[in-house]
Amino acid sequence: MSDVLEFAGVGVRRGRTDLLSDVTWSVEEGERWVVIGPNGAGKTTLLQVAAARMHPSTGVAGVLGEVLGTVDVFELRPRIGISSIAIAERIPDAERVCDVVLTASWSVVGRWREDYDRMDEERATGLLDALGVRHLSHRRYGTLSEGERKRVQIARALMTDPELMLLDEPAAGLDLRGREDLVERLQRLAEDVTAPALVLVTHHVEEIPPGFTDILMLRGGTVVAAGPLETTLNADNLSATFGLPLVVDRHGDRWAARAAR
Repeated sequence: MSDVLEFAGVGVRRGRTDLLSDVTWSVEEGERWVVIGPNGAGKTTLLQVAAARMHPSTGVAGVLGEVLGTVDVFELRPRIGISSIAIAERIPDAERVCDVVLTASWSVVGRWREDYDRMDEERATGLLDALGVRHLSHRRYGTLSEGERKRVQIARALMTDPELMLLDEPAAGLDLRGREDLVERLQRLAEDVTAPALVLVTHHVEEIPPGFTDILMLRGGTVVAAGPLETTLNADNLSATFGLPLVVDRHGDRWAARAAR
């Protein structure tokens, strides 16, 4: 089994709808994966299974050497860092930024009566510093810009020193400047050899940070293509993924896509 993720024929069904169907996919330690596809492709569902927050209806899902359905997920989840809209919406607006990050140590949202030691506080401060938001430590979360919130959310996801990091559309809602700042910071994370395995979900190839190694392309809950970014991200595969004739361009270490004319 893969050190990080090993999906074999994974399917997720809700009612009569297949959200995922026969997904076979593996992520090894040190890899940086992009998951891309249109709305309704199953990207967020895939991430929920990878985060041990949803069990597959069919197939076998291995996460960090454990098989979902045979392991206590409450012991597994602290080993996984996740930044998502669902978690972000639960963060109280009145929470101090430093506490948004600290509370990840207890896998809670919103500080109550937990005790944190000096090492916890120093790690939280260091992560905020690495993401360029240390100066906001004592601000209320609700007063931050969208770009600042995204960086705080990523710091929170890294707080437990996870073995797997999941980023669900981290650039969603950002303007061009905010997106480019975030892409640069994610590039630094991807190029850090001590960083955990990374899986980033996006709709847009323009949001793929340099340093990412592989890509999984989904449409209608099924895999269109998967493999090294350099060879898998091409016009044929991307067109099949989005159901639209597309042209894929590369400019240095960044990607772009547009409709074929």
